[in-house]
Amino acid sequence: MEVTVGARFRRFMHVAVAALAAAAFVHGCSGEPRGNALRYSSESYYFSVEASPLPPRAREPVHYKIRVRDRETRQPIETGEGQIYSSNIDGAQTWDGLVKGSEVGTYTGTLNFVTSGQWAVAIRFRRDSTARLEKVEWMQDVHAERETP
Repeated sequence: MEVTVGARFRRFMHVAVAALAAAAFVHGCSGEPRGNALRYSSESYYFSVEASPLPPRAREPVHYKIRVRDRETRQPIETGEGQIYSSNIDGAQTWDGLVKGSEVGTYTGTLNFVTSGQWAVAIRFRRDSTARLEKVEWMQDVHAERETP
């Protein structure tokens, strides 16, 4: 029985769709954060960062929840330390030390952006006081402050 190019393509598409469905199922059951979480990695760690409220607004506290996992073992980092900090083009700055969260491998920090616009945000983190600090950074758009009625 000779297989045509069209039949090969259809078979390929069935296999590809099945593989994508399996990958989506595995990811959906992995317990990894999804949705609005930003994901970053450094040399030793994977970071998942969630901000509340979203989008962040000027002159309101923005609470960050940061999950940190070891890049090699994917295990949560329980005894880490670090900070989240930010600055804008005008030189305004905000920062906070990371506090251990209620979940294993979770840390929290709060920033208060004084103006709207684009801010450079970064996290410095290490697993303990003997490890070197590693940094991840991103740009954050901060919306104008809410008008008071």
